[in-house]
Amino acid sequence: MLIVDDERQMCELLETDFRLRGMESQWFTDAQQALDAIRQQEFDVVLTDIRMPGMTGLQLCQELSQTRPDIPVIVMTAFGTLETAIKAIRSGAYDFVVKPVEMDLLSIAVNRAVEHRRLSQQVKLLQSKGTDQRSEFAGMVGESPAMRALFDQLRRVANSDASVLISGESGTGKEMVARALHAESRRSAAPFVAINCAALPEALLESELFGHAKGAFTDARQERRGLFLEADRGTLLLDEIGDMPLGMQVKLLRALEERSVRPVGGNAEQPFDVRVLSATNRDLERAVAEGRFREDLFYRINVITLQLPPLRSRGNDILRLAEHFRSVFAESEHKQVVGFAEGVAEKLLAYSWPGNIRELRNVMERAVALTRFDRITVEDLPEKVRNYKSSTLVVGGLDPAELIPLEELESRYIAHVLEAVGGNQSQAARILGCDRKTIYRKLQKDSGQ
Repeated sequence: MLIVDDERQMCELLETDFRLRGMESQWFTDAQQALDAIRQQEFDVVLTDIRMPGMTGLQLCQELSQTRPDIPVIVMTAFGTLETAIKAIRSGAYDFVVKPVEMDLLSIAVNRAVEHRRLSQQVKLLQSKGTDQRSEFAGMVGESPAMRALFDQLRRVANSDASVLISGESGTGKEMVARALHAESRRSAAPFVAINCAALPEALLESELFGHAKGAFTDARQERRGLFLEADRGTLLLDEIGDMPLGMQVKLLRALEERSVRPVGGNAEQPFDVRVLSATNRDLERAVAEGRFREDLFYRINVITLQLPPLRSRGNDILRLAEHFRSVFAESEHKQVVGFAEGVAEKLLAYSWPGNIRELRNVMERAVALTRFDRITVEDLPEKVRNYKSSTLVVGGLDPAELIPLEELESRYIAHVLEAVGGNQSQAARILGCDRKTIYRKLQKDSGQ
């Protein structure tokens, strides 16, 4: 970090304290000298006083916002008025602290500024760089270890005819993975056919899969080929297979074992040559144990298992996907939306994404449609993303950037206990050792009421 203050003693004090906290720093008592140093070497953050002879801290902010906007600036002043704060922010400052400085709070501000710069650099990198072979498969991209491992699996099984079960939470891209497997297989020139097993009643599902003979039922005015035959020599995806009725599971198992189907109302078996992929967001092993899914069918479709990671565990892949969706929707909306404004990357990474990639896509489409600027701002994000606070507690880390104020820790713990007891305030009060009124008062305070 670069420290700028016209008081030598203050510079030495800050340098010593930050060295003890594991941060290297360099200091100057003259803002112009500091600016010359920035032109010659790299700094992660600048910490500057405002009132100095010659070039002031505000002037330094203005200069850096034009020449080095990638370096966050934190300004310090003994004149902590609202007017001074507004001037500092308008001059390009990232944050604002008042003298006398509390070193613990200043350290948190500095670490946040450094993290902000890292995220900004990551977004720019994602916008500019391509992907290596390990982080791409059939148009899908991902840099996280979980996705690289998945792509490695996909490459190894793409040309196999073995049945594959694709598992993962709703919205993680199971059908996209199935289509990618088909596209990279030797069957790619033949059809890819998908059916949602949860969307149809058993009788209609049987007809869709196996076909039917003319006159097999009231509306069967002509013979129809089923999807197994439509996908011949290609790939058939049985989506949401965990919701398939038990009666239909028996018929499906027989078809897979015999490699032939008998249309509804028909007499002759018709062979098929199809690679079968299945997808589910359910725990099929548990369903087998509870008698809701046939064990023999489970082992028939589960020769190879692909487990898709939830979006929240994919780290900076969130930013890569957000940038991709931003580009797609900006083009389709014919809007000049070129990137993300300050703070957006932090919000996207902090959110838990229960709807996974599908939810992220929706958020980016909404943001592009709503934004009035050439960059998506925090205000363009849904309220649940803007205001999201994790109830997960991390108190054992030593990184100052991960530490939070006591009041915030208390609020998160109350939320954590309430979540654990299903919102029952009486039970939460017993666990916390206080009365319901105390919990209610703290919740009201946190909500700003």
